[in-house]
Amino acid sequence: MIEGLSAPAAHTSPKFLYDALGSRLFEAITELHEYYPTRTEALIFNQHAPEMAQAIGHIGTLVDLGAGNCAKAMGLMNALKPQRYVAVDISVDFLQESLRTVQRAHPGLDVLGIGQDFSKALQLPPDTLQGQPVFFYPGSSIGNFTPAQALRFLTDVHAQARDKTGAGGLLIGVDLVKDTELLQPAYDDALGVTAAFNLNVLLHLNRLIGSDFSPRDWQHVALFNTEHSRIEMHLQARRAVTVTWTYDTREGARKFEERERLHTENSYKYTADGFAALLNAAGFKRSQRWLDQRGWFAVFWAQS
Repeated sequence: MIEGLSAPAAHTSPKFLYDALGSRLFEAITELHEYYPTRTEALIFNQHAPEMAQAIGHIGTLVDLGAGNCAKAMGLMNALKPQRYVAVDISVDFLQESLRTVQRAHPGLDVLGIGQDFSKALQLPPDTLQGQPVFFYPGSSIGNFTPAQALRFLTDVHAQARDKTGAGGLLIGVDLVKDTELLQPAYDDALGVTAAFNLNVLLHLNRLIGSDFSPRDWQHVALFNTEHSRIEMHLQARRAVTVTWTYDTREGARKFEERERLHTENSYKYTADGFAALLNAAGFKRSQRWLDQRGWFAVFWAQS
């Protein structure tokens, strides 16, 4: 955190967007007209869930990475029929509330919640995985990683997504490259919900490091970087401002000039063939994909 704020180009990790309030704001974002990924991915799941279930086969443990409100996994429970459901999320309080909903809907399901930041390494407790493991990573959250980070993450998942017979795999949603006119409004909606989601990171940082960010000093900026094929979210200083903090007994400060930016998130967009190649490079033996009719989004099943 401190290193990012002190860097020449100030930045923070997207994981800090997801405190309890941030998680709820993101839920609201998924309901917006401009935000196509959630409903497009849901359409793919609705149309192809039986095919996915047939391709995957029996599931001992379904590991939901970045589970949030668990709604996406809940929508697939009847098709996939896992014996155990493991929800992993950085926002522990929000996750506990979501798991109660899962357990009420599926009282016979073995349910486990794990509060973990897996952005650097995925480390599941011993005996978490029982039977064939299937990792579930919907929503194109893989786009928050740089391509190099995504490769390391997928390689890590591949190493864990197999049982003693070598069976298992990853079911993952991926947002695809498309016109900027479609991409940019999805991250800069007319109602300003995404702006509130982005600005909330400042309040989260204040709690974490004792900083004195004021959201009134900042404005939300979202743009599509065509060179890197990624949406970028920033917070831009409305005026010159100095931010101070006290973290782990260390005091620090950073002066931001007017219009200087704090980079809060990337969302990389892939071609379908490009992402299939990335899965192959991570060690997955083969993959198959399902796309919506417009070719906006893809869901991949990658076998270990």
